[in-house]
Amino acid sequence: MNTLNLTAIPKELNVILALLRGEKQIPYEGIDWNNLNDLALHHRLFPVLYLKLKQQKESTVPSGVLQFFANQYKRNTFQMLRLSAVTEQLSKAFSEQKIPLLLLKGPALAHYLYGDISLRTSSDLDFLIPIQKLDRAEKLLKELGYEKDDYIKTVLNDWKWRHHHVTFIHPDQGTKVELHWRLNPGPSKEPAFKELWQRKSVSELTSYPVYLLGKEDLLLFLIMHGSRHGWSRLRWLADIQELIHQEIDWKQVNHLLVKYDCHRALGQGILLATNLFQFTINSNIQNFIRTASAKKLAQRAVFYFERMVNLHTDPVPEEVSHYHRQYLFAVMSLQQKLIFILSFLYPYPEDRDTLPLPKAIHFLYFPLRPFLWLYRKTRKPAVS
Repeated sequence: MNTLNLTAIPKELNVILALLRGEKQIPYEGIDWNNLNDLALHHRLFPVLYLKLKQQKESTVPSGVLQFFANQYKRNTFQMLRLSAVTEQLSKAFSEQKIPLLLLKGPALAHYLYGDISLRTSSDLDFLIPIQKLDRAEKLLKELGYEKDDYIKTVLNDWKWRHHHVTFIHPDQGTKVELHWRLNPGPSKEPAFKELWQRKSVSELTSYPVYLLGKEDLLLFLIMHGSRHGWSRLRWLADIQELIHQEIDWKQVNHLLVKYDCHRALGQGILLATNLFQFTINSNIQNFIRTASAKKLAQRAVFYFERMVNLHTDPVPEEVSHYHRQYLFAVMSLQQKLIFILSFLYPYPEDRDTLPLPKAIHFLYFPLRPFLWLYRKTRKPAVS
């Protein structure tokens, strides 16, 4: 009933999954080791895979492949140590300015889930703050040497709900920091920062306090984040597997699911994790994966495992882009779909680009939006 069709997944990915599951008989025959390396990097699973491959017979894994994984493992460990120091530095700086800060990802999450920062990768740091503190937080980061990547275009303050974070980069350190004022972009519903702060947990990684989401809030965040990206990196499902094996208040989880309308994504994520990693789940979780929608949405996500999909690198192939747009609409609840459709009536920055108006009369973009949209759609591209 809950078995997914995984027959089109590359055999190299099946080898990776077999290693992660700790199987004794690994189907190495006829695999492309270069493709396995690429998949391990893409899915951000190479730290754990390195430890698994080291346990294999010497004649099984080519020495060059093992050396490749060893180098990546060592590089990631240094990266996570560096990010650990930055995490502590920023937590202290924000605390001194009385800006509450919740770490969403990074070394503290790796330590929380795996007990070892070297077993999870992180290319940047993601923090959540109250939106009311955003201006002060941006000023602080600039004082610390970070430069804002000002890529967000906005009209009539739509950035507050159409986007959910802004990026800062330290030009000397190369450190990238994403400052979130929401866990997810609209039209999702989510807890207010004050509520999340009350349920926060403290990381045991650093000497100075670093705060994380509470277990139940963290589960919902990781589920919503992974689902929004089609679970295109298996690391997100590995995180879910680690988290649900911890002591979680499932009554509280169910309360949050109902309140914030995200039960569909939870069922999808857990069903994917159980099919790919083949672990036993307790009775508290069974009800989430027994629904028809959980299986349908999980099967939709298999598309991303059958190919190496990178949604963050442009240009995204048109076939993938088209599929992903349909996928995102499918994972929304009925209420979210309605809000999403209605959001098209709200002016976009493109409307301002099409017909620049003085800021004092930007409200006119509301009645003008259908006509501006139609104009852009029907306008013929200029012939060069």
